Amino acid sequence: MGSFLFKRLIQTVPALIGVTLVSFFILRLIPGDPVQQLLGERGGSPELVQEMRAALGLDKPLWTQYFLFLKSLFQGDLGTSLITGQPVLKEFLTYFPATVELSFFALTGALLLGIPLGIASALKRNTVLDYTIMGGSFLGFSMSVFWWGLMLILVFSVTLGWTPVAGRIGALYDINQVTGFYLIDVWFSENSLKAFGSALSHLLLPTFTLGAIPLAFIVRMTRSSFLEVLKKDYVRTAWGKGLGPGKVFFLHAFFNTLLPIVTVVGFLTGALLTGAVLTETVFSWPGIGHWFVKGVLSRDYPVITGGVLLMAFIIMGINILVDVIYITVDPSVRDLLLKNEKNV
Repeated sequence: MGSFLFKRLIQTVPALIGVTLVSFFILRLIPGDPVQQLLGERGGSPELVQEMRAALGLDKPLWTQYFLFLKSLFQGDLGTSLITGQPVLKEFLTYFPATVELSFFALTGALLLGIPLGIASALKRNTVLDYTIMGGSFLGFSMSVFWWGLMLILVFSVTLGWTPVAGRIGALYDINQVTGFYLIDVWFSENSLKAFGSALSHLLLPTFTLGAIPLAFIVRMTRSSFLEVLKKDYVRTAWGKGLGPGKVFFLHAFFNTLLPIVTVVGFLTGALLTGAVLTETVFSWPGIGHWFVKGVLSRDYPVITGGVLLMAFIIMGINILVDVIYITVDPSVRDLLLKNEKNV
């Protein structure tokens, strides 16, 4: 196990360097100048533009800028936003809790709905219920996040007036941001119950929007895994012993169905954290995705490069954690890993 973790950590180093190369150079190929963004639409004199570019270090060759970035990175400095003047790490930590909160509820809801629906679809294979569930999952795959979010706003916010359109909480509530997670922080504020209701109502539509595709994915994965497990010899043996459907399905089949879902959850976690851009844009949700969009539009190079690197580091950490969980849960994978370590 120890050598496995060490190898995985070593493998992240070239991957992170590749992330810095891609994010650093591709962004600078996009037309636009951050100095012009700072000066406004009318801009300034050529002398002022050159002076600002020199002050920001943008007058140097790209490779020189890149190595200066790496030098600062190894010193623990991700840079400073060209637009706000704030450290990139500080801004990232300010916006990140909003994305985590949204992604957590989207993934939790997808799991709580997707696993039972997938099992029900497998148990009622080739019935109306099966066709309905799988048709709904296919629809979930097919819908654009942007379109789905706008339709939810049109129905539940504009037509019915049940939910807010955008933001994380009503403007009337003053939240003391202790953790950055509003559903927790509201308890440290006045009118905590009403503030909690406001935060929850703002969270509903973004959660449904972001969780639609993961829900469809989990339904299909659970159904196929459950059907595959039902064909195993140990399940047939359980039937042969005269065990009831409840014990066979849930004691023998259900827990073995969860093994491939563990891997899927790791993949979906990373996808949700990085794929919340459209959802956060539609609902003006002040998270990492919304922060990235503002950074790209303003050509804020340190924000994009540093933010992408941080997200890549987090996602790689999640993938390693999922591998460890999978090895711990599945004895066959653990035994194979130990055998390979002995042979090395």
